[in-house]
Amino acid sequence: MKKKVAVSELEFGMYVAELDRPWTDTPFTFQGFVLQNAQQLEILKKFCKSVMVDSERSALADLPPAKPLTVRHSTQVPVEREVEQARVAHTGTQTAVREVLAAVRANKMLDTKSVEQAVGSMTESVLRNPDALMLFSQLREKGDYTQSHAIDVAVYMTSFGRFLQLPVDQISLLGYLGLMQDIGKLHVPNEIIAKRDRLSALEFEQAKKHVEHSVEILRSTHGLPRQLPELAALHHERHDGSGYPKGLKGKDIGTLGSIAAIVDTFDALTSRRPYAEPVSPSTALSMLYKWRGTFFDGGLVEQFIRCIGIFPLGSVVELNSGEIGIVIAQNTEKRLQPRVMVIRDTHGNPLKPQKLLDLSRSPKASADEVYRIRRTLEYGKAAVSAESLFMN
Repeated sequence: MKKKVAVSELEFGMYVAELDRPWTDTPFTFQGFVLQNAQQLEILKKFCKSVMVDSERSALADLPPAKPLTVRHSTQVPVEREVEQARVAHTGTQTAVREVLAAVRANKMLDTKSVEQAVGSMTESVLRNPDALMLFSQLREKGDYTQSHAIDVAVYMTSFGRFLQLPVDQISLLGYLGLMQDIGKLHVPNEIIAKRDRLSALEFEQAKKHVEHSVEILRSTHGLPRQLPELAALHHERHDGSGYPKGLKGKDIGTLGSIAAIVDTFDALTSRRPYAEPVSPSTALSMLYKWRGTFFDGGLVEQFIRCIGIFPLGSVVELNSGEIGIVIAQNTEKRLQPRVMVIRDTHGNPLKPQKLLDLSRSPKASADEVYRIRRTLEYGKAAVSAESLFMN
């Protein structure tokens, strides 16, 4: 439901759907956004007297009323300088997750100290530059699905939280949530989790109980954020009430729960599972967009698409020169012009040294033509690691 609101009466978390002038007359890159910071508000005050707010898309419920005024996450280092720290963070997180999964399988107490350290290093890396950890996560070799899904979801969720300009403690909480919300799957019979065919109604009911198992495990574990068990129950709830375990709707799911639902679905769709082949990120984003306002919070879906980008990190792209490159960093103001590391020449041969292009700066492919992306190639088939991209 949309209503007209004077700019002077706007609150952080409101979804600004329409302006009192054309969007092209303002500095805003995208049409429609969640009001998250003082910079956005100052621009609105400069250009508009009133806006149309969509109350159904507003994320006001979970955002602290005062903190967004002071939250500003700016990139501290370029992606090439953060890659090594991202590798350390990712490796530490892998170790922590392996230990947690082994403990759950053996019905032992979880080592929350290692999880705390993993979440801390992930959060710090994402705050310095979110592209490095996400790039590293996408280019690494995928292993056990339960482990890789937990890590990837945590990386996406912390990066998305940073994109939304959430306070650091909530970004960290999203990291915990990504790593731990599916831990209850280890208490579901493996023949159900690994089944390639469609689950029967009875098997599906058993599979759904992984949410309850996760909540029970987290409640009985000391040293974790107190909100974690309650939040872990939300990633299969759906905006229209069709989810489980409680059939919650809309604002009852909350912002963090809605983020968890969107990210969990996106990563599952783009991963190889026992019963399904992965789809490309662009296809997964199109599916989320189709489901916005029905299964998922519409405003958050749109923000997530902006966060991931038109050319997601790790995408293999063919340039108009015929060279092949990897998208290594986003350009938040010019989404069609990311930073690209060229790894193969026009004949398909490995390029040494590799060539780094910032397409937003219009580098020349020839005397009379600038570089641009011609098309994306099969996702995840670059056969390179994140570290090797920055070794000349």
